[in-house]
Amino acid sequence: QVQLRESGGGLVQAGGSLRLSCAASGRTFSSGAMGWFRQAPGKEREFVAAINWSGTGTYSADSVKGRFTISRDNAKNTVDLQMNSLKPEDTAVYYCAAAPLWYSGSVDARNYNYWGQGTQVTVSS
Repeated sequence: QVQLRESGGGLVQAGGSLRLSCAASGRTFSSGAMGWFRQAPGKEREFVAAINWSGTGTYSADSVKGRFTISRDNAKNTVDLQMNSLKPEDTAVYYCAAAPLWYSGSVDARNYNYWGQGTQVTVSS
């Protein structure tokens, strides 16, 4: 089992920044992926960013490229999402997730086995 806990959400004005952190405990996947997804009210959960175990490979959604950066610290078992230049359309509950494999499918929520409870991010205009 893998337990994931997100932190760092909150309310910020448009153009501001937030840093989300995901703390993992329990079993870890040495060849796997860690990802961030988000879900806005009335919308489906969507991919935001993912990173492989070594931190050498990342994927990002087009909507956040150049603004969001995913990183990980395996010594601390954490995965962070630095969010800059936030927009009102970034408002959502953000979820951290873990998958056993890293590949092109790491952008698909169906390939993730474990999920955190989510943290709310609200961007005001």
